[in-house]
Amino acid sequence: MSKAPTDRKSTLPSKADILQFLESSDEKITKREIARAFSVKGSDRIELKHRLREMVEDGVIERDSSKTLRPAGRLPSVTVVDITGPDAFGDVLARPANWHSDAPAPKIYLSDGKMRGKTKALGRGDRALVRLTLLEDQQSYSASIIKVLEGSTKQMLGVFHGSDLGGRVVPIDKKARDELLIDQGDVAGALDGELVTADLLPRRHNQQRGLKPARIVERHGDVSQTKQISLIAIHQYDLPTEFSEEALAEARAARPAPFDGREDLRAISLITIDPADARDHDDAVFAEPDTDPANPGGWHVIVAIADVAYYVRPNSALDRDARLRGNSAYFPDRVVPMLPEELSTDLCSLRPGEDRPCMAVHMWFDAHGQKQRHRFVRGVMRSAANISYEEVQGAMDGNPSSKAAPLLDPVLKPLYAAHDAITEARTERSPLEIQSDEKKILLDKDGEIAEIVPRVPLRAHRVIEDLMVWANVCAAETLEQKRMACMYRVHEEPAMDKVEALRDFLGTLDYKLARSQILSPRMFNKVLEKFRDTPHAILINQVVLRSQTQAYYSPENKGHFGLALTRYAHFTSPIRRYADLLVHRGLIRALGFGDDGLLDSEIDAMGDLGEAISQTERRAMAAERDSVDRYLAAFLAGRIGHSFKGRISGVTRFGLFVTLMPSGGDGLVPVSTMGSDFYQYEEHQHALVGQRHGQVYRLGDVVDVRLSEAQPISGGLKLELVNEPNRNGKPSSGRPYKKHSAGPHKSGTTPKAGRDKAKRKPGGKGKAKPGRHRKSAR
Repeated sequence: MSKAPTDRKSTLPSKADILQFLESSDEKITKREIARAFSVKGSDRIELKHRLREMVEDGVIERDSSKTLRPAGRLPSVTVVDITGPDAFGDVLARPANWHSDAPAPKIYLSDGKMRGKTKALGRGDRALVRLTLLEDQQSYSASIIKVLEGSTKQMLGVFHGSDLGGRVVPIDKKARDELLIDQGDVAGALDGELVTADLLPRRHNQQRGLKPARIVERHGDVSQTKQISLIAIHQYDLPTEFSEEALAEARAARPAPFDGREDLRAISLITIDPADARDHDDAVFAEPDTDPANPGGWHVIVAIADVAYYVRPNSALDRDARLRGNSAYFPDRVVPMLPEELSTDLCSLRPGEDRPCMAVHMWFDAHGQKQRHRFVRGVMRSAANISYEEVQGAMDGNPSSKAAPLLDPVLKPLYAAHDAITEARTERSPLEIQSDEKKILLDKDGEIAEIVPRVPLRAHRVIEDLMVWANVCAAETLEQKRMACMYRVHEEPAMDKVEALRDFLGTLDYKLARSQILSPRMFNKVLEKFRDTPHAILINQVVLRSQTQAYYSPENKGHFGLALTRYAHFTSPIRRYADLLVHRGLIRALGFGDDGLLDSEIDAMGDLGEAISQTERRAMAAERDSVDRYLAAFLAGRIGHSFKGRISGVTRFGLFVTLMPSGGDGLVPVSTMGSDFYQYEEHQHALVGQRHGQVYRLGDVVDVRLSEAQPISGGLKLELVNEPNRNGKPSSGRPYKKHSAGPHKSGTTPKAGRDKAKRKPGGKGKAKPGRHRKSAR
């Protein structure tokens, strides 16, 4: 506790003395502590009481229910806070748990985001008891954690529906079934139909049933328009949308890089190939025959990437903002960029006809696509053209556009010829060849869905993809050779339990995946090829994909299983991925390209950085996926009651997930709506099996469904089978199922069955359908 002045003639302190004393104290102060500190005795105590009351009435100080006094607007030195998430600098922010004022809550910065001696980091919605220290600006606080509190507040994003007594919040999360009850005093000015963030509150002693109580803590605007769909996902996943003023100032102040000491690539016809609606262009390519007589039929390929590292220096405000985002996030109607537009769409965009700094790699391949050598340079380039994938493909197919025609012979044909050689080596390497059924949402000028179309894979896509893969390989190789820290893109081989589950499932389709095989992408490719032109092709792609591990970033090299590469690092998109920016900095330092390379502090933190950007990548992917679900639900909301063909894309104990064709919307068929039968979940078969009638619904099956409900806010679709099994045991959809007798088996799994000995002739009566009988997987 602060000491009171001792040179005072009167024992009764002035109002200024009292205020100064309260401001300097970090303890709880009541009238008793003030009287003791200033030696106020006798009748002066009554006068002190009146003076304090006047100060409270004048709004100079505040008194809470425990009679603690503090300067007006100040928080108690020890208080309970709710964690609200990081700011643009990565600092963890909190707000007072019981802040009911209409004024904005003061900022509270956690000086340590972890409990001392604990490993669990505090996240948004957690609650903690902290000790506050007022910062120099006299408006914000630094907080050190005393204790993480159990029963921390949980936050939920939803749509507010008001009433005279307050209202309700309908959660946007499709997994959250219950609405939240909002008392009139906890509405915080929210209007009907607004998207809001609400804190869940503990139930009162007389409120043990009914809706959970909550209070609104943030308003996000009207949710009725389709253009708000992406904003819902952005708010739900806490994607940072505002750049700090410092970062924006740095971006506005950025000027073109000087070209002294850079390799001049401006005479080379490097071109950028991107989607037709791309706003930034950060990679350019060029190919020509290798003139070295020692490499007959070989190719010289250049991949040039925007030199983002020149503009985004370590520990700058731009760097802090980029690290917080980790990557850009892409939605049907907008992009949440990793960097401000001054960089991403201007100085770091390889615009045609404009000089731009770049990091480039020269690669030489032999006639069979085997890389012979490579060399990195820090250069300056001038893009000869920007052209879309469709224009490239049209030109190579004999229908060049006016933009593509002059590029056909000097640029495009050499690129394709070089790619022919690289494809030969790729085929020998045999990376994983899983097919994608990704959809593209096309919006009209008003932001409404105009059309949903499949993304058509073009040879032009593969050309760019394969060239980028090799540039990434070269980056990892160079950093290893120079013994420089590298942020690898790691994709580990599948876990054995997932491989065993895949082996069991393939056994139900009479395909034996031998245990003696070496685990490799080639092994999975053989499975995919076996079923490529069969009705099970999509199913097998899904099951093989689900058997794979998730890729991540790490300074520890564990190879890239899916690409069949021993080392791999992302180098080609530093505008939109922080990992690539780290790789660029590593190359700059390793090759002596400048003083803006990787710092020792970054090398020391590489492990934590890898974990952080892996998490931001998954966060962005989840937000993008949920946004697409909501757009699809909005698109289908006007077709309630319509019937569709659908493919079973997921099987669970509680029902079937069905992907509608051709839109791609995913909906749930609850098991409770699937007739009078009792269905058992057979995990290894990815199937629900009717115990009474033998009906089977398996992953990949095509079924007829009716749309019964569409919720654009949550993105949820509810479906029902059009032809469900009837009560007399005659199924009219799905597959019949033959049970086999066997010994004891685990609950929820199919018994090991003997081989079906009834060999039926092809085309004969009663021909067995693939997957109808389970084959032994021994």
